[in-house]
Amino acid sequence: MNKRWINYSMAVLIGIMLALSISTPQANAAAPATLKYGSTGPDVPDLQYRLKTLGYFDSSVTLFFGENTYDALMNFQKDYSIEVDGIAGKQTWETLKKVSVNQKELDLLARIIYAESRGEPFKGQIAVGAVVMNRVASSSFPNTVQGVIEQPGAFTAVDDGQYNLKPDSTAYKAALEAVRGNDPTQDALYYFNPVTATSKWIWSRQQTVKIGRHIFAV
Repeated sequence: MNKRWINYSMAVLIGIMLALSISTPQANAAAPATLKYGSTGPDVPDLQYRLKTLGYFDSSVTLFFGENTYDALMNFQKDYSIEVDGIAGKQTWETLKKVSVNQKELDLLARIIYAESRGEPFKGQIAVGAVVMNRVASSSFPNTVQGVIEQPGAFTAVDDGQYNLKPDSTAYKAALEAVRGNDPTQDALYYFNPVTATSKWIWSRQQTVKIGRHIFAV
């Protein structure tokens, strides 16, 4: 009986994670449920995965909000100056979505890093990911990773199709570094290659640092 239940739970979990990775825009727009100790449902693995990308949750992603999830959430709330109650409510979700990613978003972030900066030093790849995360946090850009990356005209690699290339493990490592707050760009919102850039506007931006072939700016 226990073995059948474990197999059933794993099948449900896999189904939920697949659903999360291919969810429609309408599903993404729905507000996540308020979660607390003992909660179950499709938003629990999303919460756990986001906390995992930030380094707070070190267990396997499951369907159940248990002690490990509770402790991870409390630590996150403390570090981000949110009411420390161990409950994933509106404020916690809003903050979490600005500073973390789910599985689908991590894939997209790795894809844009690989497309825009493969061949750059690792620091430069992290920097591209940091620009994406900085834009998510800025009120001047869309408030989701996908929205930022796929905003019309935002990234050359999206327009020319390189965004569809399969990212390597280095791109994923760079994506995780960026998600966890490693920002070598000094809060940059833009970057460009000075050898190929023709836009007068991008040259007018205040430059923060040059990493590899890219200049970063605010």
